[in-house]
Amino acid sequence: MSSAQIEIQLIASIVAIACAIPGTFLVLRKMALISDAISHSILPGIVVGFFITHDLSSPLLILMAAVSGVITVVLVEFIQKTGLVKEDTAIGLVFPALFSIGVILIAQNANDVHLDVDAVLLGELAFAPFDRLLINGIDIGPKSLWIIGTILLITVSLLIAFFKELKVSTFDAGLASALGFSPAVIHYGLMTVSSVTTVGAFDAVGAVLVVALMIAPAATAYLLTTNLKKMLLLSITFGVSAAIIGYWVAHALDASIAGSMTTVLGVLFLFVYLFAPNKGLFSVLYRQKQQRIEVSLLTFLLHLRNHEKEENERHVNHLNEHINWQKVRSKSILDLALKNNMIIIHDNIISLTKKGKTFTTEAIDYIITNKNSEIENMKDRFFLFRG
Repeated sequence: MSSAQIEIQLIASIVAIACAIPGTFLVLRKMALISDAISHSILPGIVVGFFITHDLSSPLLILMAAVSGVITVVLVEFIQKTGLVKEDTAIGLVFPALFSIGVILIAQNANDVHLDVDAVLLGELAFAPFDRLLINGIDIGPKSLWIIGTILLITVSLLIAFFKELKVSTFDAGLASALGFSPAVIHYGLMTVSSVTTVGAFDAVGAVLVVALMIAPAATAYLLTTNLKKMLLLSITFGVSAAIIGYWVAHALDASIAGSMTTVLGVLFLFVYLFAPNKGLFSVLYRQKQQRIEVSLLTFLLHLRNHEKEENERHVNHLNEHINWQKVRSKSILDLALKNNMIIIHDNIISLTKKGKTFTTEAIDYIITNKNSEIENMKDRFFLFRG
């Protein structure tokens, strides 16, 4: 590997880590769309910062972009609080307006400056190693690496210092207020960090990849854990993995690096979405099938209990003739009941065992007292085999 290749992967990895931290909290706060809004609406802040300094490398651009991002959040919340439109509609109104203002300012006043909208949106990691930071004529590495590295250090420091406040205000704003925290201050602090991170990564990776790195790793991690610290670590892992794998995919296909990284993030999310142990699609479908069988089993056992003295109602053929169950379904329910020692069958007549009678008695009590949620706990106690 050449030094340029190493630097590209290092920059992408640090951007992934810097984006994953605020991105995790945005996903948990159900504010994923706000990252897209910020990534576009900070453009006028960048332009105004350039008009003041006439230097694309000035730190003031990052500061003005952060201010623009906070203004975006304030406007979205102001419109939302009117009650006339929902949050997604408010976002759809605010960020195109601010982004358009930035585009107009560039077109009218900065045509002779390399402040290209396409470069801002798409970025090009391949060029990042060529923009060097020189101090007293000494080359100390790519400028993007130092910018996003500094932002990452600040972000990690703030995370460590205010982790408890972020955690409490994210999951229970009311409790945060009662404990003396200010959810509003934490909220706008998070938005400021998101804005600064976005603009810091603009030159290297572009807005599209910034949004992908903020949301996709966090959303993927959310499907795997409910522990905040584990979610942060998984988000960082997914982001860095996608950055490195995406680079080599782009290298092999001679394609866009940012596009390849975003595609890898999408593939990772799809894989976890399908196969996650608890929240994956296949796992959910399996549990739904299991629950349908268990509900049928419960219905069947209650039917037996209600017809203890009527043998014709407890005949095996009755399941098909009167309850209208197909033979395959009837057999699966009978097999499950037998495995769980709920029934016995003599001469095709089905009877409840002692365990079956105890189970149905408790089930009837829960249903009568309207404690249906307790039935799941009861099934855990009685069922050795699930549907």
